[in-house]
Amino acid sequence: MSNKNTNQPLGGNEMPRFAGIASMFRLPVHANAENLDIALLGIPLDIGTSNRGGTRFGPREIRCESVMVRPYGMHTKAAPFDSFQIADVGDVPLNTFNLLKSIDIIEKFADEVISHGAKPVSFGGDHTMTLPLLRSITKKHGPVALIHVDAHADTNDVMFGEKVAHGTVFRRAIEEGLVDCNKMFQIGLRTTGYSSEDFDWASNQGVRVIQAEECWYKSLAPLMEEIRVTIGPDTPAYLSFDIDGLDPSVAPGTGTPEPGGLTSTQGIEIVRGCWGLNMVGADLTEVSPPYDTTGNTSLLAANLVFEMLCTFPGCKRA
Repeated sequence: MSNKNTNQPLGGNEMPRFAGIASMFRLPVHANAENLDIALLGIPLDIGTSNRGGTRFGPREIRCESVMVRPYGMHTKAAPFDSFQIADVGDVPLNTFNLLKSIDIIEKFADEVISHGAKPVSFGGDHTMTLPLLRSITKKHGPVALIHVDAHADTNDVMFGEKVAHGTVFRRAIEEGLVDCNKMFQIGLRTTGYSSEDFDWASNQGVRVIQAEECWYKSLAPLMEEIRVTIGPDTPAYLSFDIDGLDPSVAPGTGTPEPGGLTSTQGIEIVRGCWGLNMVGADLTEVSPPYDTTGNTSLLAANLVFEMLCTFPGCKRA
């Protein structure tokens, strides 16, 4: 039975899935994060991207496709909506003409969410959004353990002379002391680069880099078990999942696709493998609906966000 004291998704037998307000998981929309355990927030950002745009439309389309996500994990038996008070707190009101101002706006929005005691689960939106989210989270928790799923390391020093863009996020995060490099993992990196430093810079800081080739043709459950042991159950942990970490065959709707990526099931294994960690936040980035003609990328993204909710400490499991 559902917990009637927490927000519940609107069921498909109460309102057709193609109708009603397109909030995330058809949950209530709240003006702020007051009295929430987890706040779902959209970040419609694409002015930090370097190739194909369109991720500004990501939050809206992920919400639309989230109507197919039901309240219970049939395999994990996880029931996040019975376990936590969760609501959609809307989109961050960005400055669409100024990336640095948008970064500040995202950080302040996240500060407000966290001030209410809620944990942010964000979706968007180009990967630049993760930097201000980490800045906000570490004000409360200090440096976090980080699981980063991506085709790219995002550790460039500059892009077109700029220090902040979607390809510089994790160099800035490491330099600013936002993450514990000895408990940071990058999974799915692949294809070509400009030099060996593209992947080696992070490794030289103590980060464990797991290239996509190491993941081919096998389950990632054993890898996630290793990661859980390394991070431990008490260290605050954060998951940043770039949808281009997955192969374009399952997630074509993104700005910088690369062949040879992770499968959808491996992506789900990674997220489910975060169960048992002290999760303090998560994000899903780089969904570009203009390149997602079937909606499958946004549908997969919505399911990954659901799986993220199931990893937070205290999520009930039958």
